[in-house]
Amino acid sequence: MGNNISENIEEYLEVLYRNGSNKEQVSTTQLSRDLGIAPGSVTQMLKKLEKLEYIDYIPYKGASLTDSGMAIAQKITRKHRILEKFLHDVLKIKYENIHEQACEMEHTLSDEAERALCLMLKHPDLCPDDHLIPACNFNFKSCLDCFNEQDFDNVLKRDNNLLALSELHGDAEGVVCFIRGNSNILDAVDELGITIGSIIRYKSNEEEHETYVFSVLDREVDIPQNLANNIFVKL
Repeated sequence: MGNNISENIEEYLEVLYRNGSNKEQVSTTQLSRDLGIAPGSVTQMLKKLEKLEYIDYIPYKGASLTDSGMAIAQKITRKHRILEKFLHDVLKIKYENIHEQACEMEHTLSDEAERALCLMLKHPDLCPDDHLIPACNFNFKSCLDCFNEQDFDNVLKRDNNLLALSELHGDAEGVVCFIRGNSNILDAVDELGITIGSIIRYKSNEEEHETYVFSVLDREVDIPQNLANNIFVKL
């Protein structure tokens, strides 16, 4: 990652993000189960992460990510899932082996290589397990903007963490800051009347129809799963 953050810390933050991308509180028991580490050891690490201001920790209840913790967690999760996509789709590594290999590679993958992989894979939204790939933290409004910037040295970082519409729930409301995908995705989003800067409020999730309902400019809009995975907002 190039930021002197240990792999152990990244693993904890990654698990917290996987279980609480909306900064939900994740129990010590859940973390212990996912990481395969004794609860007492997990508690000690959570206290350390709180001192580093990566999490908010409540004893006997659990932890949730802070903004700085979320930024690291999204970044490492993104690299892991893009690597899984590359190993599976391009290198044809056996499905049962890709997770472990991605875990070994994610901590050393540079931001420049991450971007190159994303462009080569045509900005995927899902890993082979159909888990959402978080947005990049590069300061682009669309993948077309990224494609048009050839020199990585000119690429700036985004100040805010973004969540896909498909990650929202409750009464979450956000401003659209990034739309991922090719021109077909951009056109489909535009036809919904959604643009960069649109304010969107979560209404409901119709799981049986793989559709999300949002309020945009005081009107309800049905957004299919494939688009909800690719429209990112700042809360």
